[in-house]
Amino acid sequence: MPELPEVEVSRLGISPHVVGHRVEKIIVRNPKLRWPVPEEIRHIEGQMIRRIRRRAKYLLLETDIGYAIVHLGMSGSLRVLPASAPPEKHDHVDLVLSSGEMLRYNDPRRFGAWLWQPLDGLHAVLSKLGPEPLSEDFNAAYLLDKAKGKRTAIKQFIMDNHVVVGVGNIYANESLFSAGIHPKRAAGKISSQRMKELVSEIKAVLAFAIEQGGTTLKDFKNADGKPGYFAQELQVYGKGGEPCPRCDKALSEMKIGQRATVYCSECQK
Repeated sequence: MPELPEVEVSRLGISPHVVGHRVEKIIVRNPKLRWPVPEEIRHIEGQMIRRIRRRAKYLLLETDIGYAIVHLGMSGSLRVLPASAPPEKHDHVDLVLSSGEMLRYNDPRRFGAWLWQPLDGLHAVLSKLGPEPLSEDFNAAYLLDKAKGKRTAIKQFIMDNHVVVGVGNIYANESLFSAGIHPKRAAGKISSQRMKELVSEIKAVLAFAIEQGGTTLKDFKNADGKPGYFAQELQVYGKGGEPCPRCDKALSEMKIGQRATVYCSECQK
């Protein structure tokens, strides 16, 4: 599933080919995605894409009259192709551009979304999101205040998009290991110093993942394939039973909120 770093790398990859070009036509082959693609999406035709912004795992294709909201869901991908490229299976939406290229959306499982929002408002899917993890709004004081009195496991807490956006399962595992915090520790029981370390590690882990993904930008303009999500240098995620990279003890594995959780019982307290 694409997480925040993959979505940010998608934004970086497609922006040079899309921003500054007019939308000649939008082709919707299958409007039955996670939510039905609204007819209003056609307002984007004739508009110039001024900027592509990311909010959480949504990409906002901004024009002078509003913006298209794109979510990749569990299996969606974007790539830039010649406008003449024939559609293949699961190619659900094409944004045909004045440059002679198009932005093509492929989604085998159809859990993604294409939505439209006029400038005079905020779409419901964006209205209750927490701060961006790489922004100054996400800091230890904020997280301590949100965690006050909470018995929720810290892993579930930092994966809650109402608390902070974009800390998916992979990055929650990695950040908690780097901060030395047990994933089941109650959020409200974490000291201010340890919360400061956790915030710092979340920022570092996500920034590093985005940096790693930057090496795959060429994949977003590839006529014979889809952009592959980048190989990541992970410390613990997916490595249950393997030696801890710090102490060599076998990494433990359990489920928290039905999500795979890998941790070191020696290094994380």
